[in-house]
Amino acid sequence: MKVLVTGGAGYIGSHAVYALIEQGHEVVVVDNLVTGHRQDVHKDATFYHGSIADYRFMTEVLRKEKVDGVIHFAAYSLVGESMTNPYKYYDNNMSGTNVLLKAMVDCGVNNIVFSSTAATYGEAQNIPILETDPTNPTNVYGETKLAMERMINWYHKAHGANYVSLRYFNVAGAHPSGVIGEKHDPETHLIPIILQVASGRREAINVFGDDYDTADGTCIRDYIHVCDLAEAHILAMQYLVNGGASTICNLGNGEGFSVLEMIEAAREVTKHPIPAIISPRRAGDPAKLIASSAKAQEILGWTPKHPAVKDMIASAWAVEKQKMKQ
Repeated sequence: MKVLVTGGAGYIGSHAVYALIEQGHEVVVVDNLVTGHRQDVHKDATFYHGSIADYRFMTEVLRKEKVDGVIHFAAYSLVGESMTNPYKYYDNNMSGTNVLLKAMVDCGVNNIVFSSTAATYGEAQNIPILETDPTNPTNVYGETKLAMERMINWYHKAHGANYVSLRYFNVAGAHPSGVIGEKHDPETHLIPIILQVASGRREAINVFGDDYDTADGTCIRDYIHVCDLAEAHILAMQYLVNGGASTICNLGNGEGFSVLEMIEAAREVTKHPIPAIISPRRAGDPAKLIASSAKAQEILGWTPKHPAVKDMIASAWAVEKQKMKQ
């Protein structure tokens, strides 16, 4: 296959690019490098610096490269920021996707795998969460992702564009080579923040709320290794190229861990004390999110190969230790 990866210089996108190339596929990357890192793009990928919101640019890339499909990661993804700056998220995430879809239709590219999120569900009514469960986001980020899903579906109905939307849960870990990992600025994801405490780059980890309706009062999340996530995107694209019907799939391990449990697991992996400070709740955080991935396993043939959270933490810790040496 020849695949265009939008946001391919970002955390998840760069891992998907590596996985595609490791499996012998041709890869084209489009990234505006606002949050991505050029050095994280695999050397064998064809790279274009530009925005998916630039229609002329996107049509030039698509006409030149003649890809089989698009894996779409490009979006802002910070929950807290989305609550304080909704304009940024509606403008970038939804407008950019609209332009991308129009460019795809006009250039005859009919397959898209969309990087969606469990944030589309909001407060879960059932655990584990099924794809048929109600979607009622509690934050702007989740609202824009849900709107993007619906936008893609309307393009499917109007123009025959085929899609798989992958709603995944908390992504963690790093490539086994240690070459790429999480590099958000500011960092908002739990595991890298915990590891920054372990490495001495932060004094303590803030735990946002200990009064949720969970066993220890802290939020519970389903964690998925970034390499397992990358593999799911490749399987989804192969599914579409082989004529699979448009669909939505959850991706997770089906097991939940609280914030305090993740901190304790990191203490065991890193052998560092990792002080924790209880802070007020953060706006937009649901208490518990755990996925049922049965549909992805059945339709895409996907099975997580790295389900253990300590393995995820260990791979991320290897990258963090590299940063300590720099």
